[in-house]
Amino acid sequence: MVTPLASIIGSGFLVLGPILAHGFGAWAPAMMGVLCLAAWGFGAAIRANIARLGDTPGPETRMEQLASALLAFAYVISVAYYLNLFGSFAVQLGPWQDQWGARLVTSVVFVLILVLGYGRGFAMLERAEYLTVTLKLAIIAGLLAGLTVFFGGAVQTGGLFLPQGSEQGWGALTLGFGLLVTVQGFETSRYLGDSYDAGTRIRSMRLAQGVATAIYVVYVLLLVYAHHVPEGALSETAVIEMMRDVSPLLPWMLIGAALAAQFSAAVADTGGSGGLIAELSGQRISARQGYLVLCLAGLALTWSADVFQIISYASRAFALYYMVQAAIAARHATGARRILWGALALLAATIALFGQPVEG
Repeated sequence: MVTPLASIIGSGFLVLGPILAHGFGAWAPAMMGVLCLAAWGFGAAIRANIARLGDTPGPETRMEQLASALLAFAYVISVAYYLNLFGSFAVQLGPWQDQWGARLVTSVVFVLILVLGYGRGFAMLERAEYLTVTLKLAIIAGLLAGLTVFFGGAVQTGGLFLPQGSEQGWGALTLGFGLLVTVQGFETSRYLGDSYDAGTRIRSMRLAQGVATAIYVVYVLLLVYAHHVPEGALSETAVIEMMRDVSPLLPWMLIGAALAAQFSAAVADTGGSGGLIAELSGQRISARQGYLVLCLAGLALTWSADVFQIISYASRAFALYYMVQAAIAARHATGARRILWGALALLAATIALFGQPVEG
């Protein structure tokens, strides 16, 4: 369960709370539930495909190859998303807390990952995955504990309130579409066939999504009714300012969690993307060349889009991947399940077409 859970609960977890509070106000927990429900539906389609393929899948069909290609593309954007969040949180440690400084830090880390990808650095970094996952989940547990105590105090003193959202109607719906990437990561179980049988991978995805849903919904409930979003333009690091009332140490812990989580996730997705590109090209493009493509694309995104736009792009890319996975499940199902998977494929296509970034 650890691998998909670590992918689902990244530092997007920290960004998501302020975005939902700002965009949806008192309806933020409901929107969080809708996001998790949609993710569960896409996960169910992927689990159906795992069960059908079993432990010894046959040759990939064209649709499965398309899904792999879309996932490789999604990885390219998600690495840019991870490292731009890394840069945004990293500059909170220094005096240059602006977008230019964050982009410069992100660019340096892209170059570092590219250099490591051409050497043996990935193997070393991957060994630290469990350490960073443990650190991240421990800090998130501390965050939830602090929020619970603060929420309880607000109940006793009458400090709770109902916030007003900045989005309504179609704008709210498309903003929700643009946040799909923040609950993405469960599909990791689909690609652990070399290490685990089909039944274990299905159970790991279910458990990871169940635990992640509980954490996400509790987090948003505790956050939106007791903490005001900072005034002015919404920042991707707004959660740091919101947590200063809970504990003076918590903002620094959140920065540490963000840096550890984003760097390890970026390394993992870079490795996955390079391998998928090599496989899809029939080894005509090596994994190392795939790293180069990914880093160049990531640098282009870094200097042409802000973090909220990259989150929206990543959500669209993963929606396309989920669309194909749901279509594959529908193709091999009958009756009500075929209708369900087909509806999910249409939903994913809609998300890919209409997902919008939050306004910073």
